[in-house]
Amino acid sequence: MPTPATLRTLPREGRDTLFLLAVIAWVLLPQASRLPLWCSLGAGAVLLWRGWLALNARALPRKIWLLLLLALTLGATFATHGTLIGRDAGVTLLVVLLTLKTLELRARRDAFVIFFLGFFCMLSNFFYSQSLLTAIGMVIGLLGLLTALVNAHMPVGKPPLAQAAKTAGSMALLGAPIMLVLFMLFPRMAPLWGMPSDAMTGRSGLSARMEVGTLATLALDDSVAMRIRFEGDPPPQREMYFRGPVLSSFDGRQWLPLRNSLPTRYALPANLQVSGDPVRYEVTQEPTQRPWLFVMEAAPQGPELPGSRSVMQDDLQWFASRPLTERVRYQVSSYPSFTHGPMQTTLGLLEYVDLPPGFNPRTLALAAEIRRDPRYAQANAAALVQVALERLRTGGYTYTLEPGVYGRDTADEFWFDRKEGFCEHIATSFVILMRALDIPARIVTGYQGGELNSVDGFWVVRQSDAHAWAEVWQAGRGWVRVDPTSAVAPGRTGAFQRLAAPRGAVAQAFGDFSPTTLAQLRATWEAVNNAWSQWVLNYTQGKQLKLLKNIGFESPDWQDLSRLLIVAIVLASLAGGGWAWWDRSQHDPWLRLLGRVRKRLARAGIESTPATSPRQLARLVRQKYGAQGQSLHDWLMQLERQRYAPAAPSATAPAALKSQPAQLGQLRQAFSRIRWPA
Repeated sequence: MPTPATLRTLPREGRDTLFLLAVIAWVLLPQASRLPLWCSLGAGAVLLWRGWLALNARALPRKIWLLLLLALTLGATFATHGTLIGRDAGVTLLVVLLTLKTLELRARRDAFVIFFLGFFCMLSNFFYSQSLLTAIGMVIGLLGLLTALVNAHMPVGKPPLAQAAKTAGSMALLGAPIMLVLFMLFPRMAPLWGMPSDAMTGRSGLSARMEVGTLATLALDDSVAMRIRFEGDPPPQREMYFRGPVLSSFDGRQWLPLRNSLPTRYALPANLQVSGDPVRYEVTQEPTQRPWLFVMEAAPQGPELPGSRSVMQDDLQWFASRPLTERVRYQVSSYPSFTHGPMQTTLGLLEYVDLPPGFNPRTLALAAEIRRDPRYAQANAAALVQVALERLRTGGYTYTLEPGVYGRDTADEFWFDRKEGFCEHIATSFVILMRALDIPARIVTGYQGGELNSVDGFWVVRQSDAHAWAEVWQAGRGWVRVDPTSAVAPGRTGAFQRLAAPRGAVAQAFGDFSPTTLAQLRATWEAVNNAWSQWVLNYTQGKQLKLLKNIGFESPDWQDLSRLLIVAIVLASLAGGGWAWWDRSQHDPWLRLLGRVRKRLARAGIESTPATSPRQLARLVRQKYGAQGQSLHDWLMQLERQRYAPAAPSATAPAALKSQPAQLGQLRQAFSRIRWPA
């Protein structure tokens, strides 16, 4: 590890190379977990190798070695991804090319290629994440690349990196208003706007199938599934059931959507009937790569999505017309009081009592035993549901994240052996028992509950809130929600008592020291992230057109956006040109250069006034530094001669040297190359 003293004594080339390598490492760091392992390790090794070469002033490898490394990495990329095109393969190749290019960094043009590859790598981070943390990290990377780019354009010598960073920051600030105008007004037209279709991997652990033990793993995932903002008072948490996939076919190991074996005329209609006052709310749903729309039960009208339509199936699950590959926001009205499904027995209900043969014999025997009891021989579905729930309440059953690995007959193990499980263990065992009692039943998966963020007022639904419950058909009532987990652990649905995943040592220690502070920090950070999502990531074309309506456009479209953008750019260009002309006319460039000299001399301890001439400054420099300040003394004398005794241009002198502005420019460059005495 080089010491600060070593870095200070490095030649400019070595120092600038190490700085550029550090910026590249910062830009590539977020990609490490997404790239193939060989690519991450190889990129790190190449950067370390290049840094060692720069630190020790060693020669760069010959081109034959670079060609060999390139061939190996191309083969590894194809072997890993099966292609050399596409998002993942393209990003891998981009990282490979960037890091290998550093091994032939010999001339300024090589540096420029590295700069532009670095900008592309920086943008590729947003293929995978557009979070606020990613944006902050890439802004830092942008400033670093701009600093290196400015430094490469600075004249010979060893100008401090702080000076290049200051110039880069000024450039970024000057470009910020233009960036803001482009963000606000650039038309968001597909496919020119937006991420590629594979830009977001599915982050919802819910699946179209459920095997016992799968939902328990979601309790370890604390990421956000969606955010809810209610209009008015929110409903009680026990009513916050956000419906997802409905699973009705059971093969003994896993639950799947209904496989219609009966003719379509026997399909069960939705027959949704709502009553009471609706609950109105807005959902911001994270991308899932699936078409599911999670709405609180039950919503008769579907969400309105930009560029898509929503459809409700007969089981009340809402679908978009395409998979959700990006964050979406929609408004819904739900009615907690509702009925749905057939009111009378129909042939289509037979599929909801079907059980695979040879599985869970003890559960089937338990159902037969209940039916033989005179009290329940003629009991209806509601009474038998209460029998099963009472068994769960009083039979010593436990709600846990770690029930162990279940075997072949999961219901038998739950009812008679283990007596512990997560929500899917309980719901599966309950539905199997109901079907064994000849009562139509099915499993519904989704999310239950939520957590109010006191900072921004949004309800946050996490992946750890994934839940499975049952629906039982009752004559005259249709499908009725029954949550058997609430019989085992009432706090799971009534008081939001979740089973927390084990925390790390640092989080555990901090939480034990100040749990309220940890919760407040988390809520604040999530509120900031939510604001970023609502106002930046979800700034859609609809919001653009709404902005134009507020300005005064009656029926705005993307053409109005384009015209307004062009007008804004022209006005900004005219304003910039006018300011530059005014600045040039109001300020003497010779005086500006003299002012820079005075400031630099003041930092060195040589005080002066606006009336001090360059000749007087040169005399002060000689008095303070003697022969060490000779180059600065001579430069000050040249500055005075340029102003008061300019040399007459000769007939053979180049045109660039015949004008005083050109001479002043040469003096300005010479000033930046002066070696100042210590």
